Amino acid sequence: MSDGEISWQPSPDRVAAAGMTRFRAQLGAKHGVDLTSYAALHEFSVTRMGDFWWELWSFCDVIGHRGARATISHDAFADAGFFPDARLNFAENLLRRADDQSAIVFRDETGGGGALSWQQLTERVGMAARALAAAGVGPGDRVAAWLPNIPEAYIAMLAAATIGAVFSSTSPDFGVSGVLDRFRQIAPKVLIAADGYRYAGREHDCLDRLADITAGLPTVTYVVLVGHLQSTRDAVPGTIRWEDFLAPHTGGPPPYAAMPFDAPLCILYSSGTTGPPKPIVHRAGGLLLQHLKEHRLHCDIRPGDLVFYYTTTGWMMWNWLASALASEATLVVYDGAPMHPGPASLFDLADETGVTFFGTSAKFLDAAHKAGVRPRETHSLRTLRTVTSTGSPLVAESFDYVYADVAADVHLASISGGTDICGCFVLGDPTRPVRRGEIQGPGLGMAVDVVRADGSPAAVGEAGELVCRAPFPSMPLGFWADDDGSRYHAAYFADFPGLWRHGDWIARTPSGGFVISGRSDATLNPGGVRIGTAEIYRQVETFEEITESLVIGQDWLGDQRVVLFVRVAENAVLDEPLAARIRARIRSECTPRHVPAKILAVTDLPRTRSGKLVELAVRDVVHGRPVANTEALANPAALDQFRDRRELAE
Repeated sequence: MSDGEISWQPSPDRVAAAGMTRFRAQLGAKHGVDLTSYAALHEFSVTRMGDFWWELWSFCDVIGHRGARATISHDAFADAGFFPDARLNFAENLLRRADDQSAIVFRDETGGGGALSWQQLTERVGMAARALAAAGVGPGDRVAAWLPNIPEAYIAMLAAATIGAVFSSTSPDFGVSGVLDRFRQIAPKVLIAADGYRYAGREHDCLDRLADITAGLPTVTYVVLVGHLQSTRDAVPGTIRWEDFLAPHTGGPPPYAAMPFDAPLCILYSSGTTGPPKPIVHRAGGLLLQHLKEHRLHCDIRPGDLVFYYTTTGWMMWNWLASALASEATLVVYDGAPMHPGPASLFDLADETGVTFFGTSAKFLDAAHKAGVRPRETHSLRTLRTVTSTGSPLVAESFDYVYADVAADVHLASISGGTDICGCFVLGDPTRPVRRGEIQGPGLGMAVDVVRADGSPAAVGEAGELVCRAPFPSMPLGFWADDDGSRYHAAYFADFPGLWRHGDWIARTPSGGFVISGRSDATLNPGGVRIGTAEIYRQVETFEEITESLVIGQDWLGDQRVVLFVRVAENAVLDEPLAARIRARIRSECTPRHVPAKILAVTDLPRTRSGKLVELAVRDVVHGRPVANTEALANPAALDQFRDRRELAE
């Protein structure tokens, strides 16, 4: 099968039942326009923005006062606004049910866990909201969480949103410097932390680090300790147990505060691999509408669905997963290593809980494929309707793997956006065919385009910069403490005036889909020809002998040469015959310019704590430059393998 060929076609019944179909029909009937094609629907959504977002509010039954206007006039992209008269509460929209059905199902890698009903979740959020208010937290104050992916993290976020506070989280595998680099910038009033976490069969105590973190956050007045591991050690002095923090505050529904559409909801952080992590402030109404659109329309999430995404609290997909509650879906929450105790563990979880939506990373699917995991032969997956992948480009061979070895009749959606917008620019459509190796199309309401370096539109099939030509509700409010907006403007609007530059290297396909070939700031440039790194990864990782790879451009003799680092599989060796086969494959499937000048073996590749490989950090090490923030890395020691390599001086 070649790229662009249809891998999956939804049945007529599935198309008819999809939220996308119902929304298209309602919108077209109300406005008297023919929206039977996705292209027409998307065009409507970006040329008649006000009408689109106004009708989406109604379709998704947003709880709150909408006001009289969907958009406000603006002179600059970054200053655009939506629903300026609206009042709503983010948490109220997520806790719209209060029955005895499960709202959160939790599991860890030991097989332990439990469930919270909608009623139990709502009661605990109400208790936590009152506890925060009693601790002096009010609208705009920051609540920080250093927690695993456990129910208490969701309760804390919802409680903060209930009273209009601003929530920020990071995962407990961050060290002291990594946590302080993030939280110290935002001056939180309350810190909620766990005593430890489990990963890959080991328990990791957090209490010593918590003492150092607390000492480095002078604005914190309460440190609340969640006994996740039920540590027998004495608590850090000055902490209060989670149960004791909540205990005095019982009874009644959560005290939802009616907040403006643009009220700050949460602060997320850039990866921090090229400098201090940027604290990105997201607005409550914007994230709610964006996530409702992506969940109900693009992912076809329905009331009663069980939605799983493998994530940590330090990745934007955690916030994205939490918002699925607004679609009355049950969250399936997992904490631990994705392939522990075995490579099929997440598929075991999907079977056990009846997952309908399975979210993961491209790297996980590749690793499962190479580990020989074939769920179609070993698992039922009878409830599974949708599989999504993000974090890095999903190569065509992984499309083949999912349909051949995971499930034949699922909507496989490669989705891509970022922490910057806490959502997607390009993603799936459950009513149209899935084509091998392609992202199906632009998100509704997202005026996505591809441009050349001079800002002119790129042709179909021509790689260029991913830009957005019009405002959208989940644009961040800005960066924390960036009072004049200069850092925010420089990050997204300086390169192409009037356009949002996202930093992805992308091409439009003849079908209207997209192929992303990597981050544009990691783009290779041998001989002045720009090459996306994903084009090389796709070829290299088809080799059974190669577990993983990372490619950079090395400045060399006034030009740039391509250097490929590989982790070889167990019992395999990177010898000259294997290197020759790799070069031959890249030459035949890509171009001679893609062929690496050097192919070198390493035992580990550096990655962020959300699992993304960090090409830029490796490039800096190879060129003798300091890596600005190694605390952002899960395994910073891996960088040592790239430093002062004799082969790179030849």
